[in-house]
Amino acid sequence: MLEFMEYGDGLGAAGTVLREHANRNGPQAAVPTCPGWTLRDLVAHQGAVHRWAAGVIRTGSLDTVDADASFAEGLADPDQLTWFDEGARALLQALADAPEDLDVPFFLAGDPPPLMGWARRQCHETTIHAVDAMSASFGRAPLPAETWLGPRLAADGVDELLTGFLPRRRHRLRSESPITVRVESTDTGQAWTLSVSAEPVTTVRGGEASADVVLSGTAVELYLGLWNRSDGPTSSDPGFLTQWRDQMQVSWR
Repeated sequence: MLEFMEYGDGLGAAGTVLREHANRNGPQAAVPTCPGWTLRDLVAHQGAVHRWAAGVIRTGSLDTVDADASFAEGLADPDQLTWFDEGARALLQALADAPEDLDVPFFLAGDPPPLMGWARRQCHETTIHAVDAMSASFGRAPLPAETWLGPRLAADGVDELLTGFLPRRRHRLRSESPITVRVESTDTGQAWTLSVSAEPVTTVRGGEASADVVLSGTAVELYLGLWNRSDGPTSSDPGFLTQWRDQMQVSWR
């Protein structure tokens, strides 16, 4: 995992990118990586998530902020980007004010304590949606080299996805015949081994070098590709990559 301050810096940088592209293209611009959404929808969604997360961090309750009502508020606000800025600042302040031993609910699998878990989740939530905002400028998903992302943050995002999201029972990635999948970051040297079966995925950092399927690429290629924001990574089994993309559609927003 990154250091706590790195998550704050990453969240701030992503918010700046998201805002820049929303301002450049206007609220009615389509978001190719989020089919059916405009930038107004995207900004409202992200601003609502920021407010909901800040509410959880400050109160320990998942219900302090009504995310649906907040989304509607964001859609209706005539000065939406100022509304977005207010939510981002409130989230960063909530993270800064929270004690290291923060005791609040956190919904992902894995081992981060709540404060680190929420900082990490909001950093990557905002980062992926900032990439979505960039797609409105390009008219397509941006290439890895066209983003501001570095390998350290990207590899951390891959780790969160593979160890935090995939093992959740609600996640759809399954295989009737058990297989092992190795995910390899070619520039950071990290690897993860997934056991995919009819049960929820189990993920081991590192693990055996041999696997039924190997997904490889730079950390940024993996980060964007595994979140369905680019064509990567390279796969030893293109059919599995197609299955991955189909089953990850539920997570595009």
